[in-house]
Amino acid sequence: MLVVKQTELPWSSIANELLGADHGVDVTILFVDAEPGRGPASHRHPYPEIFITLEGEASFTVDDATLEVRAGDVVIAHAGEAHSFVNTGSGPLRQIDIHVSPTFSTEWL
Repeated sequence: MLVVKQTELPWSSIANELLGADHGVDVTILFVDAEPGRGPASHRHPYPEIFITLEGEASFTVDDATLEVRAGDVVIAHAGEAHSFVNTGSGPLRQIDIHVSPTFSTEWL
């Protein structure tokens, strides 16, 4: 068993990142804490990505569809689908993003 403290994981611009390959697991997990107006630009992966919204509100774009999500919603972007999101609320957006891969493979669009 391994215990990893989220606060000790590397920080990107909006998330702590647990790279699965570094911990012997087959998924990569991002612990998102994005301020209003923040989120990644459009991109895609050769694997699915699952977004679990814990707190706040966001606007997701997956291919040509735009979805408004709130706490408790789960979004799935399938392999190859272009996607992005932005925090549209007045407070923090907290979510868990699961990359079904032990490493990142991202094509920015």
